[in-house]
Amino acid sequence: MGKTEFIALMAMLMALNALAIDIMLPGLQEIGASLGVDNENHRQYVISAYLIGFAFAQLLYGPISDRFGRRLPMFAGLGIYIVSAFAAIFAPSFAMLLALRFVQGIGSSAMRVITVSIVRDVFGGRAMAEVMSLIMMVFMVIPVLAPGIGQTVMVFGDWHLIFIFMAVIAAMVAVWMYLRLPETLSPEDVRPFTVSSVLAGFRIVLTNRVALCYTLASTFIFGALFGFINSAQQIYVGIYGLGVWFPVAFAAVAAFMGFSSFVNAKLVGQFGMRRLSHGALVGFLTVNTLWLALTLSWPGHLPFPIFIVLFALAMFQFGWIGSNFNSLAMEPLGHVAGTASSVLGFMGTAGGALIGGVIGQAFNDTALPLVLGFFVVSVIGLAFVLVAERGRLFQSHAQPS
Repeated sequence: MGKTEFIALMAMLMALNALAIDIMLPGLQEIGASLGVDNENHRQYVISAYLIGFAFAQLLYGPISDRFGRRLPMFAGLGIYIVSAFAAIFAPSFAMLLALRFVQGIGSSAMRVITVSIVRDVFGGRAMAEVMSLIMMVFMVIPVLAPGIGQTVMVFGDWHLIFIFMAVIAAMVAVWMYLRLPETLSPEDVRPFTVSSVLAGFRIVLTNRVALCYTLASTFIFGALFGFINSAQQIYVGIYGLGVWFPVAFAAVAAFMGFSSFVNAKLVGQFGMRRLSHGALVGFLTVNTLWLALTLSWPGHLPFPIFIVLFALAMFQFGWIGSNFNSLAMEPLGHVAGTASSVLGFMGTAGGALIGGVIGQAFNDTALPLVLGFFVVSVIGLAFVLVAERGRLFQSHAQPS
């Protein structure tokens, strides 16, 4: 498999997770009406239930993939994802739908953990950051398209068709992987799957200052993104009245993030992960400070053009933060890549989902909870990076191959 095909396949495996989240957004209102959910904020649980399952299952997939290889656990996760998507078609109640979304998240977590492990098996240092940036660029195509796809699918039927679409796409990606991707785990990196071995791997990860602090920084910043995803339909449609143009606005910001990841991939080899991500984090905080100040001082709702421009600028910085922070956290942990990806992924997803849930449930018919959330997480993220780097930003370190 060539590098281009490798990046495309890894991006599609990771994109199945984004698809399962973003394609649901146009259907939340119809799902709520169909299954008797009156409280608009409670419809967000369709996203939250998925993220909870996605988070906790990551603790298992990493150690399992370090013992049995990358392919078999990945196919198990893909199978769970596909079966639960089909089963959701027949969900008789909102509670059952949430349970199936939880199970779907369990399956999807294999794609998050094992994909990062595969990339770390093949690349390291700045090369990994470059590849992850390109993967994120392709990955971001899904949030650009998914809400529009979901809305288009419902033109031909109801929300049940969304789950059929997800299952079919996942099946196609599974066949692609089966035919084209060999096992990437080196025999010398195989770890025994025992309680003591798993705990030892977790200890290696959690006692590494750089890995832990960059993961915590990512957790808070991703929490803001999850908060936006939870309340996107309420903000774009409820506050700004975009109606059918909601997917277009959502896609525009996602496209900006994708372009940011592309630029990062081109620059990271020259400037390094730290310089780019630290500069982006400072920019993220600066934009969010201005965004909060304008939101607090503006009478009524902030005009939509100002809101979307500031949000897009913040997300451009996010595109430089996400892939670089992930690579910085994984960089010292190549010898336990599966377990490392598992622990770091769990922390990032579970913590991010919790933070995003708090932001989403704080929605009060204004954008203030979202904007305030973005500001707070950027301050906390900067604090963790300062701890990771012992107070010194923009310092380029020697990179392993």
